[in-house]
Amino acid sequence: MDDPDLRDRLYELLEHDHLPNSVGSRFVRLVVAIIVIDVLAMIFASVPEIDARFGALFTAIEIAAVAAFALEYAVRLWTIAGHSIGDVSPLRARLDYVFSSLGVIDLLSFLPSGIALVAGDRITLVLTGMLPFLKLVRYSPALRSLLSAIQAERRALFGCVVILTGVVLLFACLLYAIEHNVQPDKFGNIPQAMWWAIVTLGTVGYGDVVPVTVLGKMITSVAVVLGFAMIALPVAIISTSFAEEVRRRDFVVTWGMLARVPLFSHLGASEIADIMRLLRAQTIEAGEVLVRRGDIASSMYFITTGEVEIDLPNQRVRLTDGTFFGEIALLRRTNRSGTVTATRKTRLLALDAQDFHALIERLPALAAHVKETAEARLAETGEAAQRGDIAPAEIALAEQAAEPTDR
Repeated sequence: MDDPDLRDRLYELLEHDHLPNSVGSRFVRLVVAIIVIDVLAMIFASVPEIDARFGALFTAIEIAAVAAFALEYAVRLWTIAGHSIGDVSPLRARLDYVFSSLGVIDLLSFLPSGIALVAGDRITLVLTGMLPFLKLVRYSPALRSLLSAIQAERRALFGCVVILTGVVLLFACLLYAIEHNVQPDKFGNIPQAMWWAIVTLGTVGYGDVVPVTVLGKMITSVAVVLGFAMIALPVAIISTSFAEEVRRRDFVVTWGMLARVPLFSHLGASEIADIMRLLRAQTIEAGEVLVRRGDIASSMYFITTGEVEIDLPNQRVRLTDGTFFGEIALLRRTNRSGTVTATRKTRLLALDAQDFHALIERLPALAAHVKETAEARLAETGEAAQRGDIAPAEIALAEQAAEPTDR
């Protein structure tokens, strides 16, 4: 029987629940571990001496990996229904997943290996056992960004391929015309000359096919120099697009973190964009202290990657990716009630109170919203800490302050 609640929970587990220390993050680590073990097993299985000794173990690992990836694929097919954008039927949603790039990768991670296991072809099994490595695209933001960059620049890259093909043909024809009478065994036809052109333009230079005439050597010199440009062109396109994709992803992440802060949750796009320009990046190493108990609280912090531990008088709290703390510091300077230490290398975005107040002085609408939110936040002592502040003591101290020092 179809259980919508179970389906929804599994969908969240597979697609969204990847925050640190969550069930979803543990699931991701399990999948990555299976991929690594499976790929390593197939690499060692390609060594006859090792395979002769541990072949049964490698086969068992591959069977377990195929079963795990097949089960994951089936669960994704089941849970995707009802979670597509727009009014899409369950069948159409499943077909969209099957023919999507990630769906194809998920299918390739187990189907070819399963066929090789049934056929008993060891060589094919070793080769298909490398395919699960592609699944890391789903769990690696860097790989996803790279694929998105290539997808975005596919037309420019195709243009590079066309240009490179034309250059290869041009130099191949030139060397064929110049060298085919001198070296008929190496430049006897254009396809043979194309091999020389590809190797030369790729700056590989195997040395198996080289011109011997003066004119041929002169043209080869031009081809070598031009080869550097031909290699640099697609590399520049991909690297530029990749950098833009990373910046776009960081922008979305930062925007999402700002929008979750109660102080900023009702702001418009322009106001949040103004605040984002005030953020400054900060990196602290594992064991480094960010703030100490008793320090004046003058900034709030957003954790982009990493983890910090807050040592409070009565407890210790750990905050990880996407969380924030210290927003009361933007309203009134108070003393920190806890010491914040990085448990691992952590990247943060800091918003200084002085910069923030300079901004709201220029934006009356933002100032009115901040004042309204501040009154509500400072009245919710118990709940405020759970939504991002270091401790309720900061709010209590703010309420007791005789004169707020906003500027």
